[in-house]
Amino acid sequence: MTARIYVGTYGKYTGGSIEGKWLDADDYGDKDEFYGACRELHADEHDPEFMFQDYEGIPDGMISESHVDSELWDWLMLDDDDQELLQVYRDNIDQSGTLEQARGLFLGKQDSKLDWAYEWIEQTGLLDDIPDHIARYFDYKSWLHDQDCNGTSFVRHDGHVWVFNG
Repeated sequence: MTARIYVGTYGKYTGGSIEGKWLDADDYGDKDEFYGACRELHADEHDPEFMFQDYEGIPDGMISESHVDSELWDWLMLDDDDQELLQVYRDNIDQSGTLEQARGLFLGKQDSKLDWAYEWIEQTGLLDDIPDHIARYFDYKSWLHDQDCNGTSFVRHDGHVWVFNG
């Protein structure tokens, strides 16, 4: 999804108008260029106070009604996978989290919690030292319940379950 911001001004808004325009953030190299486009858009006001009335495709914490964080343009430079990981992390776990934090706590994604449990236990070898005739009785659902109680975060996003430690 394109990172877009609807830019109006407080002056127009208090005057009863939501006149503005959607701007694509990736059309600008940085925050200064973006704010330059905002000034040009609202050149009919002497000293416009920008109001970011709506946005799409931008993680929580990078934009508010009156501020766009310069970090947005760093985020736009990431590949699609890292953008999505950071957005899911910031929208659901830590609004001011970094990509490094998200990567460090990310445990994977699957179609369901149970699918993730099967994959995680297989990858980590949790049952490797247990004879097969006993391991087949392992209670994955109870183990998942313990993970919920121990601070593992399960987040639904785009039809998948994203899993973060802590």
